[in-house]
Amino acid sequence: ADENLRLIHSSLPEAVETCIDAAGHEFDISRQRTLLRAASYGQAFCSHVQRDRFQEMCKTLRVLNVVRSYEIGIPLSIQQYQLLTPPVLIGRLINAHQHLVALRISEYLFLSQEVVIMHWAYAKITASLAIQDIALLEILLDKFQLRLCKGISYAAVAAHADNNGRRKLAAMLIEYEPRSSKQVPLLLSIGEEDTALAKATESGDTDLVYLALFHIWQKSPALEFFGMIQARPITRDLFITYARCYKHEFLKDFFLSTGHLQDVAFLLWEESWELGKNPMASKGSPLHGPRIKLIEKAQSLFAETKEHSFESKAAEEHAKLLRIQHELEVTTNKAIFVGTSISDTIRTCILLGNHRAATKVKSEFKVSEKRWYWLKAFALGLNRDWDALEKFSKEKKPITGYRPFVEACINEDAKAEALKYIPKLTDPREKAESYARIGMAKEAADTASQAKDGELLGRLKLTFSQNAAASSLFDSLRDRLSFQGIA
Repeated sequence: ADENLRLIHSSLPEAVETCIDAAGHEFDISRQRTLLRAASYGQAFCSHVQRDRFQEMCKTLRVLNVVRSYEIGIPLSIQQYQLLTPPVLIGRLINAHQHLVALRISEYLFLSQEVVIMHWAYAKITASLAIQDIALLEILLDKFQLRLCKGISYAAVAAHADNNGRRKLAAMLIEYEPRSSKQVPLLLSIGEEDTALAKATESGDTDLVYLALFHIWQKSPALEFFGMIQARPITRDLFITYARCYKHEFLKDFFLSTGHLQDVAFLLWEESWELGKNPMASKGSPLHGPRIKLIEKAQSLFAETKEHSFESKAAEEHAKLLRIQHELEVTTNKAIFVGTSISDTIRTCILLGNHRAATKVKSEFKVSEKRWYWLKAFALGLNRDWDALEKFSKEKKPITGYRPFVEACINEDAKAEALKYIPKLTDPREKAESYARIGMAKEAADTASQAKDGELLGRLKLTFSQNAAASSLFDSLRDRLSFQGIA
């Protein structure tokens, strides 16, 4: 042996490689062993041989010898095996229902076992029609848990069971699926809507909840659907959020079925506002009538609950105001009333000279005298109808005093008109400030000194800061008050 090695020492690496290749091409197992032993003996004396190649060939031959056996019947050559690749060979084995061989080859070559286990599960379900669902479930779970396959899709196995008419088995299998995104759609497809909704809610995924919700919504009668979501607060809130945007009528049915009349009323009121945004809702159009009817329906629903008496009263007054405003728009042929407040409606009537309508609105909504005086005074001032303003001031002693008249004149820069009312002010501070606002420094100073208010004099001085004489006057008055120990 030593002499033979010395004779081929220069070509020893090539001889080892040739023996390994020959073993791969050999179908006879005994000749494979002879060639591999020769290669093993030769590589012990050769430092330039890839030892990994010997190990890989041994693995390859073990796989090939198994599938070449008469029990399997796949006589592959090494070239065919290398072209097919191991995953393809495993696929052919499982298609031939050689699951055990495929599983052992997968383990031996460190390939994924999930494909083999899944195919075996499919085949087991298809072939086990006589086995009870519970017994078959235990068989499947034992195999899954024994192999510790983390990538097993219980949902896929459950779907296969459902396709084979084993719906109960599918429902039991899906319980072991850890991914809610796989669980929920399958539960819905097998008719387990209640469980699907519960699983979707537990997952915290709103998309899954909506998926279950819409599926049940389409299949179930309305009352059954309402009862199902009413028992689940999260699901109910998500449904309300969606329906509030897209399904108002259905949401109203839901609230009515659950006795939430006030929520129906709020929906009706909201619809009335949406209708009011339509540019054709005013100008005497037919859209105005339905809007008022919606508010009146809301008012009647609010009235049925003691807790919403304020909303009931507000809705009633809103409908009344809209009706009056609509009539005003029709009579005046001006689309400027609908959608405004009570105060704006009164002011607009006065500006248009329709004092009778303004008085009617005042009496209908019980507008206070103080508010009435302020609104009418400012409206007359805005119209610069000074005669009417003076006449109004003399009708009776104003409950507000004469300040609204003063403010109305000053706002329109009518100093002469303001002087008719400033002397009638009872509060010296208001009177002094009013004089200052129309630029009458001396009168403002005299009035402020009568009030004996040093702080007021200081404020008035700032008002006339550009007027040196007026500033000096205020300083002297302030010094006099300080000397007297008042300021």
